[in-house]
Amino acid sequence: MQSDKRMVIALGGNALGKTPEEQLTLIGAAAEAIVDLMDGGYNVTVTHGNGPQVGMIKVATDVSADKGGGTPLIPFAECGAMSQGYIGYHLQQAIGRELKKRGSDKQCVSVVTQTVVDVQDPAFQNPTKPVGAFFSEERAKELMAETGNTYVEDAGRGWRWVVPSPLPSAIVEAATVKTLIDAGAVVVASGGGGIPVIEDGDGYKGVAAVIDKDRSAALLASDIGAELLVILTAVDRVSLNYNAPNQTDLESMTVEEARKHIDEEQFAKGSMLPKVEACLNFVEGGEGRKALITSLVRAKDALAGRTGTYITM
Repeated sequence: MQSDKRMVIALGGNALGKTPEEQLTLIGAAAEAIVDLMDGGYNVTVTHGNGPQVGMIKVATDVSADKGGGTPLIPFAECGAMSQGYIGYHLQQAIGRELKKRGSDKQCVSVVTQTVVDVQDPAFQNPTKPVGAFFSEERAKELMAETGNTYVEDAGRGWRWVVPSPLPSAIVEAATVKTLIDAGAVVVASGGGGIPVIEDGDGYKGVAAVIDKDRSAALLASDIGAELLVILTAVDRVSLNYNAPNQTDLESMTVEEARKHIDEEQFAKGSMLPKVEACLNFVEGGEGRKALITSLVRAKDALAGRTGTYITM
């Protein structure tokens, strides 16, 4: 009998490796952990990061276009779509194998997913996320003149294009994902936070931006009626005073406690803070919701309450 319980798992892009070959090696462990979580009776939807992968694609196409490879510059939104496709393909294969090994006839499918952002989002006036290849200052200024894009010097290594990081407002394919879940499929969706698009008349148009994958995972979880959002990261539990002698690992946090810790700047802006904020967005969005932050290797233990940090109202 098909369960009604739904879980969204946000898998970090770094857990998948930095090359296709490394990804194929690592993705089996990710698939095992994902299918382990299904043992709790949940229908599972998987989202994933794509930082290393989309960076690899963008750098390769930039270098080819700039060094006489005879190829055009590929827009960043299209690079995101490419990364979703090949990561989804690998996850389909690995999760499919793991399901078959355990005697399940469930299918795993991936959906190239678009995420709507607001063209008026202030982030578009302050691009901060470096992407693509490094260029000399001279070449970067030529590219700025040609394209209107912003390039900045990046830690003494050269000049790079920087793009905005707007907030996600809607998952275009959420209804399709829900239909696939209802049909019993394990769905891979919203990879890399989704391909950023803006509304354009009767449709959508891709834009150059980076969307936080955990925020998009929280939005997708809300849209498909999930009860649990699981964010898999490098640590078993969220900590206070991280890496200090008085580090304290947290078994749980209420929304109120989490906001107090945020005000005290307990969570690093580039790592744990966006994960906690995504969890708060999800938990506050509906009755009976929970979020869990834990590591990939301890995911099954965390679902059983033996590790991980749960966030509840």
